[in-house]
Amino acid sequence: MKILLDTCSIIWTVSNPERLTETAKSAITSKTSEIFVSPISCAEIACLSERGRIVLDRHWKTWFNHFVGLNAWTAIPIDLKIIQEAYSLPDRFHDDPADRIIVATARAGELHIVTSDRKILDYPYVKTIW
Repeated sequence: MKILLDTCSIIWTVSNPERLTETAKSAITSKTSEIFVSPISCAEIACLSERGRIVLDRHWKTWFNHFVGLNAWTAIPIDLKIIQEAYSLPDRFHDDPADRIIVATARAGELHIVTSDRKILDYPYVKTIW
């Protein structure tokens, strides 16, 4: 299965795995799963760290690069196709740009998003795991 971790799922997988559901943990640790992340999650982690909303054991850039590499996750570039998809999603989706990019990335790559975000979970045009 191809999986895209949202920002909270990245943080929790690394720092607080007990916050993940058993379904999410199984999907992330399955030997048949391919795990992807969006660069927008790096931006969100940077903002959270710089504002003191999360505490990391090293600079946010080093932290992100370390754990993406350690876990052999693949970062999917944000290209024109993803931006266009993010702002032409079917029906009504909320206005958070990061969530739009994550949903668009999942739709473009036919990925399941691991997320606890109710707005994404309730959006019928993307596959989710929680």
